[in-house]
Amino acid sequence: MERNLCVFCGSRPGASTAFADAAAELGRGIARAGFGLVYGGGDVGLMGILAGAALDAGGVVHGIIPRRLLDREVAKEGITELTVTATMFERKERMIAASDGFIVLPGGFGTLDELLEVLTLRQLGYHDKPIVLLEVDGFWRPCLAFFERIVATGFAEPSAERLFAVAVDVPTALDIATNGRRAAADD
Repeated sequence: MERNLCVFCGSRPGASTAFADAAAELGRGIARAGFGLVYGGGDVGLMGILAGAALDAGGVVHGIIPRRLLDREVAKEGITELTVTATMFERKERMIAASDGFIVLPGGFGTLDELLEVLTLRQLGYHDKPIVLLEVDGFWRPCLAFFERIVATGFAEPSAERLFAVAVDVPTALDIATNGRRAAADD
């Protein structure tokens, strides 16, 4: 049975070349580890870089894209499988169902929406799949501070901080996402 890692990431490349470098390294790493890549199906921004790197490394790539974004995100050609959904909600549902773990690269509001969806579903017990934020160029620091504030102000239990891990490099992110190890992320 094929094991898949889902990567949520931007449909834009971002302002730092470190984001594109991390996306390419992650795509190659997923393929070399023998996992399939599940991602948003686009050929733009970090999504396109990620998928292209996974394909170049001989990986299996499953793209899931809503019909409305087919033109905007230019569906990636040459991927193993492309699923077109009716809505963004269906896209997220299929990405979550098809994946054994999640790695989140920098991105915009859509990426944040996907992260919060899998975090909330894990908090409520709908899944127990690893969720890893890949820290690149300090991108996640403000978000992590906000998550800490949510806990500090009593809107979430302190145990909520164990719903996800933070990795500072691709090998650590892959290790946590594939083996469920947290120690390396807690350094």
